Amino acid sequence: MVVLAQESTAITGKVIDQNGYEVPYAAVGILQKNIGTTSTEDGTFYFRVSKNELEDNLTISSLGFSNFSIKIKNFLKLEKKEIVLEEQTTKLSEVVVSAPGFYVKNALKKLKENTISKNHQLNILYRRWSVEDELCRFYIEHFINMIDRGPSSYMVGFEVSQKRVSADYRFVKNKAPLHQIIYMINNDPLRRGLSIKDYSWQKKEPTNYDDEDVLVIEGTKKNKDRIQLYIGLDSYKIYKMDVFVNNPNPGKSMESTYVYKKNSSNKLFLSYFVKEWKGGSKLTENVKQALVNSGKKARSYIPIAYRHEAYVLEVIEDKKKFVRLKESFNKDMSDYDVSYDASFWKNISLPPETKFFLNNKEELESHFGAPLETQFKYAN
Repeated sequence: MVVLAQESTAITGKVIDQNGYEVPYAAVGILQKNIGTTSTEDGTFYFRVSKNELEDNLTISSLGFSNFSIKIKNFLKLEKKEIVLEEQTTKLSEVVVSAPGFYVKNALKKLKENTISKNHQLNILYRRWSVEDELCRFYIEHFINMIDRGPSSYMVGFEVSQKRVSADYRFVKNKAPLHQIIYMINNDPLRRGLSIKDYSWQKKEPTNYDDEDVLVIEGTKKNKDRIQLYIGLDSYKIYKMDVFVNNPNPGKSMESTYVYKKNSSNKLFLSYFVKEWKGGSKLTENVKQALVNSGKKARSYIPIAYRHEAYVLEVIEDKKKFVRLKESFNKDMSDYDVSYDASFWKNISLPPETKFFLNNKEELESHFGAPLETQFKYAN
């Protein structure tokens, strides 16, 4: 189970490079025990360990850098808890690299072998920010238990075990017919079945991960949709995937990133997901009047955006420890009827507040001056 605050020690810090710049999406944790997290976009990290892990090694790995390892007890003694990663140069100039399509084909062929492909439970913190007219107006957060079979297969099921929301200041309250985690799964090109022939492939600047040279291969469709795969030269493991979808006629776009890290058996599993969807929504007459009443000019359309983040806080492979899933209906995230448990949110290992999080928090609090914690208390 996720280690709670009252029975554990906090492991918190920041991952930077030799120039002092933050390193986002680094795998941070105790590899042999599948304990850890992913660094935020600001390079910060936070998770908790029990006294049984104090003698274990804390390992940090990221694309483009050499691995770093330090004993947990020694890390806790550091006055300044910053992990400095050294840039690692690739050796690809010394080898003959095949055509990019060759590596994509082999990566897809070995996807099941390279990932956790049996049932495993992912405990996920899923966040969604709703932005209207360039201002954050609603925030929702779910803690989800999901049984998955990895990117080579399908999701078995999930349940929303915890939920909290901010006050709702939206003009346009669009609702999705499915939970957003289903879209995370269904929009994954690896799960959908990536058709190599639909893309024009080219190699980008290579990098490395965990002492393996990594090819960065970009595929572009005729409609300009793009996908970028980070593929291990020798293992054909896909360590990261960026997806870019653009539909200029309706003015909609979507960018998403899937980050994978290794478990104790060297198999990959999803550790972090981020997506931003941008578009516009037609306003009703009531909303137009509300804008006029608030001193703004009435418009036919309003720009809207949704930012999603999913942090995998824990992976469980022992079926005996799986949560027995309750029925989870297909509906919008805001429609799940889950009682607010303040003690849960106080004790869970939440990721550090990033600049992006703090900016949205400030915007949410600016509407009527209510602190976000107060909104959680009264809106749930």
